[in-house]
Amino acid sequence: MTAICPQCEASLPDDAVFCAECGAGLRPVERAHGKVGGLPEIAAGALAYCVAPIVVFLTVAPYSRNRFVRFHCFQCAGLLLGVIVAIALLWLLGSVLGLIPVLALLLISTLAGLAFFVTWAVMVVKALQGEMLKLPLVGDFAESQAAIA
Repeated sequence: MTAICPQCEASLPDDAVFCAECGAGLRPVERAHGKVGGLPEIAAGALAYCVAPIVVFLTVAPYSRNRFVRFHCFQCAGLLLGVIVAIALLWLLGSVLGLIPVLALLLISTLAGLAFFVTWAVMVVKALQGEMLKLPLVGDFAESQAAIA
């Protein structure tokens, strides 16, 4: 059985996510809407990527019971933890083992920080769009923790 693209009416396999002809998405994206507490749900999700609100959002109701906000809080915590561990390992390898020269270590750390910033900015934008984009290593964990609410 084949699916039909709603835009160009091309025949596609059932498991297709995008149309091969026009590039249209075939599966609807679930978006957050509504309010949680005194904030729009998307604003609370975006604020979860700032470090201080994570603690507040995970402990204060109604934020602690909202799946969207909890997901973004846990994903931000996982992202921060991953970056801290990666940079610490780089510095440990460089200083203790002497495998990486200091200038190369500074360059690699700067690139890691830049990659973190770009990832962080993308996640804030996705939260503002109401999406729950999962990061490769921490997304599944964040999703499982968000479902506990």
